[in-house]
Amino acid sequence: MNLDKESANMQRYLVLFTLVCPLLFSGACSKEQTEEKKIIRPVRAMQVTDLTQFRLRQFPGIAKATQEIDLSFRVPGRLIARPVNIGDVVKTGDLVARIDPRDYEIELENVKGQLDKARANAKRAQSEFDREMRILNQDPGATSQLAVERKEAQRDQARADIKSLEAAVAAAEDRLSYTYLRVPFDGTVVNTYVENFDDVLAKQAIVRILDNSSIEMVINIPESLISLAPEAKNIEVVFDAFPDRVIPAEIKEISTEASATTRTYPVTLIMDQPDDIKILPGMAGKASGEPQTSDTSKIPIGKPVPLTAILSLEDINKTYVWVINQQTSTVSKREVKTGNLTDTGIMITEGLDSDEWIATAGVHYLRDGMEVRILGEKAE
Repeated sequence: MNLDKESANMQRYLVLFTLVCPLLFSGACSKEQTEEKKIIRPVRAMQVTDLTQFRLRQFPGIAKATQEIDLSFRVPGRLIARPVNIGDVVKTGDLVARIDPRDYEIELENVKGQLDKARANAKRAQSEFDREMRILNQDPGATSQLAVERKEAQRDQARADIKSLEAAVAAAEDRLSYTYLRVPFDGTVVNTYVENFDDVLAKQAIVRILDNSSIEMVINIPESLISLAPEAKNIEVVFDAFPDRVIPAEIKEISTEASATTRTYPVTLIMDQPDDIKILPGMAGKASGEPQTSDTSKIPIGKPVPLTAILSLEDINKTYVWVINQQTSTVSKREVKTGNLTDTGIMITEGLDSDEWIATAGVHYLRDGMEVRILGEKAE
């Protein structure tokens, strides 16, 4: 009886242990997993800009040449002349390098000889065909239609040989001309890659030519201002190397694709090379401009943001945005007042300061204090 009682008690303990232990471990594991899994939500974001401050903004950029090219031969050979050095100024059509033309001259002479021979053969084939036709017309029994057709085929083949060899002569003349390397535009030699008597391959870089008669500079415009870029006027560029010199510029190209990281649009400026100073590729500078209208009242007042950045809750009379704290990478909900709709979204007239960052997508999934990572930034 005692054994049965002890056995029953043991079974009760086992059942109790089986029920309680998973709960204990589950609580510990759950706490451990909660601590380990820290949710950082990726978001799209933008930096807010006040349109009325457009004319006060300076956009940094780096100067680059309008044209820059590595010149190369279209045929291989041994370099026998390279009459230019780094820093030389060259004009369109100037010779910058030459390879030994002798092999290509021999090739051209050989093909020309074959062409002369083919023309002689064609002349003879035409004569034989004409003779066979006369015989057929004057004395049909002295020849046959088959013989005439044979002579005609020989004549046609001789004509085809001439066309083929004429094309071969033209190609050989082109290859001979390719032994001369000439400049396609006015510029400056900025690099050389080979020396005289080097054996070079087709498409191997020989010299690098830079056209600095005009200068380009790429600046990045925030998406909140890009709609004003096409109307910008009085664009001026000041390079760090010449802080007292203002260079007028024009917009050459506006990209339609924003950077995934900065949400800015590349805009290419172009300007003439000044006479009194020399702007070199790689020089840093800043560009500024103003909207086409000189009347600031015609510029939308406020800060434009995408409609996807707006959060509406139960109270339809209130609107919010999620402001991103750049130091803590956390978001906080802020009430804002909205104005007119624009081509780029909606104007925020109150509640935001210039240069603050806000979330622009997925706003309904965010919570106060949630840590976020701006898409395009590297995760730590």
